[in-house]
Amino acid sequence: MFRYYLRLALLSYKRNPILSSLMVLAIAMGIGACMTTITVNYIMSSDPIPQKSEQLFYVQLDSWDPNSPAREPNDPPDQVTWTDATNLMKAKQAFRQSAMARSGGVVEPENGDSKPFMTDIRLAYSDFFAMFNVPFQYGSGWDSQSDDNRDMVVVISRAMNDQLFGGENSVGKTVRLAGHNFRVVGVLKEWRLVPRFYDVTTGAFDNTEDFYMPMPLKESLELTSNGNVNCWKRPAEDGFLGFLYSECVNFQMWVELRDDAEKQAYMAFLNSYADEQRALGRFERPNNNRLSNVMEWMAYNNVVADDAEIMLWLSLMFLLVCLLNTIGLLLAKFSGKAGEISLRRAVGASRRDVFMQHLVETGLIGVIGGIAGLGLAMLGLSGIGVLYGDLANDLTSMDPKLVAIALGLALVSSILAGLYPTWRSTRVAPASQLKSQ
Repeated sequence: MFRYYLRLALLSYKRNPILSSLMVLAIAMGIGACMTTITVNYIMSSDPIPQKSEQLFYVQLDSWDPNSPAREPNDPPDQVTWTDATNLMKAKQAFRQSAMARSGGVVEPENGDSKPFMTDIRLAYSDFFAMFNVPFQYGSGWDSQSDDNRDMVVVISRAMNDQLFGGENSVGKTVRLAGHNFRVVGVLKEWRLVPRFYDVTTGAFDNTEDFYMPMPLKESLELTSNGNVNCWKRPAEDGFLGFLYSECVNFQMWVELRDDAEKQAYMAFLNSYADEQRALGRFERPNNNRLSNVMEWMAYNNVVADDAEIMLWLSLMFLLVCLLNTIGLLLAKFSGKAGEISLRRAVGASRRDVFMQHLVETGLIGVIGGIAGLGLAMLGLSGIGVLYGDLANDLTSMDPKLVAIALGLALVSSILAGLYPTWRSTRVAPASQLKSQ
């Protein structure tokens, strides 16, 4: 019977194409607006590393001003100082750990025809690559000995390898960066984190960096500090080292803890460390140290912006308005078919048969509207991409799951919108309608 009802639905669409197309357009507009915002919110709030997001923890230490918190009502700073980052790394109390920061420098290509250019650098420790499941095309990351020895080594992105070395295996080759020569030890595969959770302070949706080097080199090479730098008191000494060893926070600290026991042990270590620093004249506030896993850290930093959530609710309300218009159009369409419905009832069709026939018709309109709505959603996402450029590259694509959600939402919405008009169509009195024909 379904095939028969579907054929009747197609015939009904052809008999009244204008009214049917208006309903399709109403559903398409609602679905298009909804799926545009749903897609953005879905990607912004998705788990960027589901394999181990509950094992990676961001470290916060409350080394701030004793007279006021770093962030109301009583939150510690969102980054750590150089002193604390290096101390925690030397302690090696976690299964894996990496302090990190963002820097920058000028790349000087060997090819004299290519001009020097600025690039971003991720300063990190050797555990960075294993912690965050970083994929390699050639070579590997450096080892812990390179951290200790401050070896002049780098890992480069695939895009940078293509630009500097034509995509060849560049392991062992030299690249000049920030005025120094570095030996390439690894080349990454295409690697994008959405969101880029390991450093939300410089942008959760920024691209991953093109260069990675041992973080201790920041001190010996006096590399720049990029990203947010916050201080609660002036450095005790002038110059680069005075600033580096000050109470200014500009570094991120991540640890990998495999179970609750390791987490509890590391938290105890952090509190013990804070007590030691307090005895040295630092950490004048009561212990307020924290460990946040990946999803908790993203929620704390409002990676899904409030205005994006507001737009989602507004788009759902717009879909509701579109469905109300669809209900009105369906009532008009089905009332125009009162004679046909009465004839079907007169020759033996039950109310259930009439109900199912028109429910299939509304479902067909919903599916067509959903497909058209997908096109509008793609158009809307393209508009976001044009408006925000590279920042939105990873937010403007729909995966099969989102396509299925769009079609399902359109089908369910249209059926819900059609329930009342379809029920009304079954209440037509056949006798009175046939007499009037």
